[in-house]
Amino acid sequence: MFFATYADSRGNAYVDEEHLAVGRVGDLLIELLPEQMLPLPDGSSLLLVPERGAVGLTPAGAFAPLGPGRYALAALLPQGYTRVALPAYHGKGAPLPLFGYTAVAWHDGQFYVAAKIEDEDLYKWDPAHFNTPDLPELLEQRQQEMPGNRIIAQLAHCASEYGCFTAQNIFYRRWEGGIPVSNSCNAACIGCISEQESECCPSPQSRISYQPTVDEIVQVALPHIQQAEDTIVSFGQGCEGEPLLRADLIAAAIGQLRQQTERGTINANTNAGFTAGVRQVVDAGIDSLRVSLNSCIPANYQAYYRSSSYTLSDVRQSIKLAKAGGVFVALNLLSFPGVTDREEELLALIELIQDTGVDMVQVRNLNIDPDQYMALMQHSSGELYGMEQLADILRSEVPGLIVGSFSRGV
Repeated sequence: MFFATYADSRGNAYVDEEHLAVGRVGDLLIELLPEQMLPLPDGSSLLLVPERGAVGLTPAGAFAPLGPGRYALAALLPQGYTRVALPAYHGKGAPLPLFGYTAVAWHDGQFYVAAKIEDEDLYKWDPAHFNTPDLPELLEQRQQEMPGNRIIAQLAHCASEYGCFTAQNIFYRRWEGGIPVSNSCNAACIGCISEQESECCPSPQSRISYQPTVDEIVQVALPHIQQAEDTIVSFGQGCEGEPLLRADLIAAAIGQLRQQTERGTINANTNAGFTAGVRQVVDAGIDSLRVSLNSCIPANYQAYYRSSSYTLSDVRQSIKLAKAGGVFVALNLLSFPGVTDREEELLALIELIQDTGVDMVQVRNLNIDPDQYMALMQHSSGELYGMEQLADILRSEVPGLIVGSFSRGV
């Protein structure tokens, strides 16, 4: 049996064996079933959901609060795991920090989470390979190699303060390394992790405040492309805005990089709303784009991205343009149980993939206050398939489509 869990006001975790574990999908409470559960993965963390009381299932089959001073317990999952249910709770409070809250239960002497493994290639994103004892020395060494380079200084900050894996990879000189270039954005996402309105939830990162030069970009990117194992250089990081608003810089950097090496993959993580910028980097020879979206239903997309300068139609056009230019395109699907796995959402997603020729869907947990997000989304009465079924449905409906969690070299 999977028992309910909760946290005290200090964040200590407890088990309530008088109630069964409960999760949330959309606005619905559900009993957590064995097929939805995994042992708490290494690299996960447990935290209390502040001001929200824990809920469990009574022996009589009723959802009930666990009692005063017992707060909802959530897990934050490492990359590569897709949550299938949110923590169940009652009550409201200040907007929650932007995390991917996942339901937690207790079973057979250990914590379990409502999640599934979305990508079997977990090795490169295993937390054990990051924040290693030699990282501080590498941070100092790389900065000494590039004195005055603002990008490497920013990445050192992201690597040490935020534990950013793609920032750390620049210093380890391996795998996918991130390069931030843009201090502005053409969207105002509710869940932006680098900039929020003062009355909203706190951002977990700070956006870059400078505009880098082409020389700074090439100085950081070139040794990574030339020397790193399974190398990817990615523009568009959590500490910046929309990278393709600076497509001029990126295109110039691509040109200089490709004059010196054909090695590696050059990628941009983008909202793809600025089609002129997409065209510029495609013409310059970018290898791949990862296009973020939360929904393929225009109203739900706009409710989250809140852009005044582009629409989902522009995103669709940008993807088609990139595919026509031979670029590998992945969707960065910001998933939320009870929304993403609704029938209307899945039909709209499948239609966009088929219409544009998208190569891959990367499923990522949307970091947001669940109540805040549900207040924005159009409610539907369509069938709820379950996040655990999402990948199988997509592969069945779009033969050849890659479904996973991580970018890959092309």
